[in-house]
Amino acid sequence: MIGTLATYQNIVRNLDRSLASIEAQPVVQRETEHYLANIGKITSVEEFVDDYRLFNYAMKAFGLQDMAFAKAFMVKVLEEGVEDPDAFANKLTDKRYADFARAFDFAKHGAGATTYNPAQSGAIELYALAAKRDLIPAETQKAETAYYLQTIPTITSADGLIANQRVFDYAMRAYGLEERAADPDFIRELLAGGVEGAAALAKDEDEEPKLLAFVQAYNFAEYGDGATTFTKAGDLAVDSYMRQTLEEDAGSQNEGVRLALYFERKAGGISNWYEVLGDRALAQVVRGALGLPDAFAQADIDKQVKFFESRLDIADFKDPEALGKFLSRFAAMWEMNNPSQGASNPALVLFQQPEFGISQDVLLTIARLKS
Repeated sequence: MIGTLATYQNIVRNLDRSLASIEAQPVVQRETEHYLANIGKITSVEEFVDDYRLFNYAMKAFGLQDMAFAKAFMVKVLEEGVEDPDAFANKLTDKRYADFARAFDFAKHGAGATTYNPAQSGAIELYALAAKRDLIPAETQKAETAYYLQTIPTITSADGLIANQRVFDYAMRAYGLEERAADPDFIRELLAGGVEGAAALAKDEDEEPKLLAFVQAYNFAEYGDGATTFTKAGDLAVDSYMRQTLEEDAGSQNEGVRLALYFERKAGGISNWYEVLGDRALAQVVRGALGLPDAFAQADIDKQVKFFESRLDIADFKDPEALGKFLSRFAAMWEMNNPSQGASNPALVLFQQPEFGISQDVLLTIARLKS
């Protein structure tokens, strides 16, 4: 049997191939085809939760399949959405519910929630507001929008967007960037940098949110040639379903691999230790990497946070190299504590480094936290 670390690294290094093998599984392929063919027909929360097959696919995509039975609970999540900080999903410790409500945002987009694309619907809504502000004749609102709607799905790159002057002007007006329309090189650089690079290119604080919204709408950096047709309810859910299935399949052979893959997927979005403690799997990985027993989870939550802060820098989770070292540590500790799930592996020599074991000072700290 291949060890935990080797299995995890093999999957991550060949992620596209790993996901392709999952996608080729007959059951997965059948369910995905059905989902894509029908999700766009769903126009309300009630229709969604009442369609057992579609709803269960979506719930699994976000790792919520164990809650698929709780329809009333999920209706509340979906009906309140995430725009209001006091919305039900935002109050839940588990961020997966807010992610789910964001993907199937009936609260914000209504009947168009399952087909909403920011480069299409989003731009049209904003253009209508801009046209009203600039007193553009209604017949000219209608003609430009009709052309834009017909053309935008065929545009597959930043260069394609810039090259079509009529579509480009529509997009720039929609997002309040008319002043930047005369500088296509800037827009090309903006879109190439993706969401993370948008803020650095803003000339002032007022422009920054406009640039961010524009990049999110025409996100070629993240979605490639599908940016102008990408929908969260469709493409994002399918991608998430494949990744979720990959992790589950890996977990059926080695739970440590599933945990490592899950942590690797979530790591970039972790901003504080309370988020970690609010997610059972994330917390299990951190405890495992530090050599802490499960009983540590019973300690006062604020004291747990202080302890984690003293041993790890949460910013490292956003650094691929540092994250790789952290998960290597977790994999080594997992194999030590679960020998039946891992074969002899060179990674096991990591045990010998004192920081990976349970030192006496750690045991003493645990005792104090429990008391």
